[in-house]
Amino acid sequence: MNESILVIEDDDTFSATLVRALKRRGYQALAATDVAAAISLMETAAPAWVVLDLNLAGASGLALIPRLREIDPACRIVVLTGYASISTAVDAIKLGAVQYLAKPVDVDTLLRAFGHALQPAETSSAVSAPAAISHSPMSVERMEWEHIQRVLREHKGNISATARALNMHRRTLQRKLSKRPARQ
Repeated sequence: MNESILVIEDDDTFSATLVRALKRRGYQALAATDVAAAISLMETAAPAWVVLDLNLAGASGLALIPRLREIDPACRIVVLTGYASISTAVDAIKLGAVQYLAKPVDVDTLLRAFGHALQPAETSSAVSAPAAISHSPMSVERMEWEHIQRVLREHKGNISATARALNMHRRTLQRKLSKRPARQ
């Protein structure tokens, strides 16, 4: 089995750190910082796994998932994001990603997200147990964040239309969107 991982991430520092950590664990790791490089590496190197950043220099990484799946339908894709929301998680999974993780994430968690054991040479067919699901309710701040993200998605990212739909001033909405989402 091909144990290579393609990291598609526009943050050079994060990408280099992740690639280095994956190589230390015995994986072939490649990096791409933009869509064109990602498609080129996908076609030539044929990695088994892809780590895809949700935000690629302002563009949505979600738009790249169908193209990656077209090149290799068996490829397993994990989406990483610094701004997680339920609506983008659902979209990522519907498009073909196997997992959706919020940054920061450690390498072992990332590898478990692919559904494989941590050591590719020893037990590549083993599947790890899924992470425990929290049964505590979301905070009010987190629910607000999720609702804003859903309405923003419904209005195709249009801030003005979203603000009108939420009966909120545009600048207030922009201020809320510039903050990190509240922890659950």
